[in-house]
Amino acid sequence: MILIIDNYDSFTHNLVQYVGELGYRIKIARNDKLSIEEIFQFQPSHIIISPGPGNPKASGISLDVIKHFSYKIPILGVCLGHQGIGYIYGGKIKKLNQPMHGKISKIYHNGEDIFHKLPNPFLATRYHSLVIDNNNLPNELKVTAKTEDGIIMACQHRQYTMVRGIQFHPESLWTEYGKTIIQNFLLSNHH
Repeated sequence: MILIIDNYDSFTHNLVQYVGELGYRIKIARNDKLSIEEIFQFQPSHIIISPGPGNPKASGISLDVIKHFSYKIPILGVCLGHQGIGYIYGGKIKKLNQPMHGKISKIYHNGEDIFHKLPNPFLATRYHSLVIDNNNLPNELKVTAKTEDGIIMACQHRQYTMVRGIQFHPESLWTEYGKTIIQNFLLSNHH
């Protein structure tokens, strides 16, 4: 079962639809309607942390989920979820000079893991005004994708390699290979 933590975002239903179309059972829970104990009881195989408004500190249980499960369950943070991963491991979250709302960018990636066999670059849709600051990236995180101008678009924990974040929206209609990225994540196994 795939647990999707909904940070009160209208995009969450698109993520749910993608995961459902790939044939997985899904449990959706709002970020303030769930406890760590309940997640232990659900025994999800994977956790997706959805986009959402605001900053990582306002993402309900999302940060605790990253803390508690990063060493045992594959986690994919999308947009706000990605920033949460950066924040938990000591990254600085900063404002972009220009917000990116519905803007399409070329994504340059390392060709590994969730980006396996994807063209380089590919196009993805961005809806965000915050980013993980690439000048203060903690050693625990490695950048796995970025834009032409060096903005971090994806990261992965070096030790807990099943923890990944993507800043762009894979579930957007204008993102190429979004479903493949989700599928690659869901095919990844535990440590």
